[in-house]
Amino acid sequence: MSRLSDVVDRLAATIESRKGGDPTASYTAKLLNDPALAAKKLGEEAVETVIAAVAQGPDALAAESADLLYHWLALMAASGVSLDAVAEKLEAREGTSGIAEKASRSN
Repeated sequence: MSRLSDVVDRLAATIESRKGGDPTASYTAKLLNDPALAAKKLGEEAVETVIAAVAQGPDALAAESADLLYHWLALMAASGVSLDAVAEKLEAREGTSGIAEKASRSN
């Protein structure tokens, strides 16, 4: 397993442990309490990640990617989407060309 997967597993567990927490005392609890806010923050982090990728260099890209992953995990937890559900979707696409997979989706 990669080091990233270990860190993501620990982070996901920490995020899960914040469910039901006080949104005034925990930023994670605040995101978990408001899926729309979690989605908005994920969008902001996605834009910041793109900016870092094209204009700020590898260290900034790594930092923004960490923020992006955190906010993505928070959104999944806030929305009740398990990481296993995401893994199932990825597994279903394994061995399929990205172009073919996209063409197979219904509009």
